[in-house]
Amino acid sequence: MLSALSTEVSTVYTRDEPGTMAYSRDLELKLLQETTDEMARNGCKKIIIVNGHGGNESLLPFFAQAQLEKPHDYVVYIQWGANKEPNNPLKKDALDMHAGQSETSNTMISRPDLVRLDRAGQESGADQKHDPLPETIYTGIWWYARFPDHYSGDGGIASKELGEADMKRWVSTIAEAIRAIKADENSLRLQNEFFEKSRHPLDTKQ
Repeated sequence: MLSALSTEVSTVYTRDEPGTMAYSRDLELKLLQETTDEMARNGCKKIIIVNGHGGNESLLPFFAQAQLEKPHDYVVYIQWGANKEPNNPLKKDALDMHAGQSETSNTMISRPDLVRLDRAGQESGADQKHDPLPETIYTGIWWYARFPDHYSGDGGIASKELGEADMKRWVSTIAEAIRAIKADENSLRLQNEFFEKSRHPLDTKQ
């Protein structure tokens, strides 16, 4: 059985914003683990976590890799991002990472009642560049250093047309991922092989 889990987990770096509920790292990982364990206990042997948040792009691959800590009779797959699109003339926002043109356009399709384009200019979505380190260096404060209002880009140039194109691309990407995972016969076999070898590391051919 295959099952999909949609998630937005890592919010600790937005805890400076009013109303943010930021759970501890340990609790986030335990929630993910107990959820996937329970899904497997109920018959799901292929579990897709569909990422819905940029802040999860380090946490979720770590969670998937951590499944190799002990044997499981199921596989966790992480899906994030959409297939690359040809240059869309509607897309004009150079930054466009959070609440910018694309995300606002998408929300115009999924929840149009929440979109207020007249408020898009009340805060700056410009890169503040407060932490000018080389691209090869990562710190946990990078996002806040660049976008302290958690706004990146210009939501004021959003459009329903771009939102429809983006949504179709996302749906196509997730459908493709589900087809590939349903057909996958190697991941669990290789995972079991790995666990068996890890029980007898000195017997592993060198």
